Amino acid sequence: MSGFAKKFLKYLLIRVPLAFVLLSLALVLLFKFLPVLITPYMVIDAIENRGDADWHLHKTWVPLERISPQLRMAVIAGEDQRFFSHRGFDREEMQKMWKDHREKGKKIRGCSTISQQTAKNVFTFCSNTALRKGLEAWWTLLIERIWGKERILEVYLNVAEMGPGVFGAEAAARNYFGKAASALGRSEACLIAACLPNPVVYRVDKPSQYVLKRRSAISSSIVQLSFPEFVKNSDLKP
Repeated sequence: MSGFAKKFLKYLLIRVPLAFVLLSLALVLLFKFLPVLITPYMVIDAIENRGDADWHLHKTWVPLERISPQLRMAVIAGEDQRFFSHRGFDREEMQKMWKDHREKGKKIRGCSTISQQTAKNVFTFCSNTALRKGLEAWWTLLIERIWGKERILEVYLNVAEMGPGVFGAEAAARNYFGKAASALGRSEACLIAACLPNPVVYRVDKPSQYVLKRRSAISSSIVQLSFPEFVKNSDLKP
């Protein structure tokens, strides 16, 4: 092997991965404290809809204390009930999914946790490839260890798509109910959460019977679950 080939191989196998790891750590540390004002998915969505005059990007970052506890609980109840017991990956749900697939022939479905969805939205381009899934797993591990659950939930509630061009709790509350995210009641919060699996098909402003049934199920789940104080209590001063 020539000297050039050895240097190139060293660069490819050592320096590039090391640079990626350092950049990853720097970004995760940065966003532990700074608002995530734009994500790759928001950019992609804006580009894909650039010819649609009716499409507009709605997003407003607000701290977790400015988001209704009802929405915090509803999102956890609807999207990731074991959010506080797993370390980024819900192995129990994945095992159940594979068992249903093998024994009952059910389709393979997504089992993404709130942590995984946050990592995907903030740090990847959301493409459906093995590379993206691998990167998502890496970012998930980092934010679980560096951010913690409270920050992950705060970021998720600010960047998650909640309708066509609508990203985050504040934008959803303003667009659909004409109020701040801090003022959302349980029924409104559960309706938003019910649409999260596919917020373009499942509409808050035009809820189908399926969405309404899912809203009721989420509302019932909230009563049965236990939440830490930072989720169920409001920090807003009267």
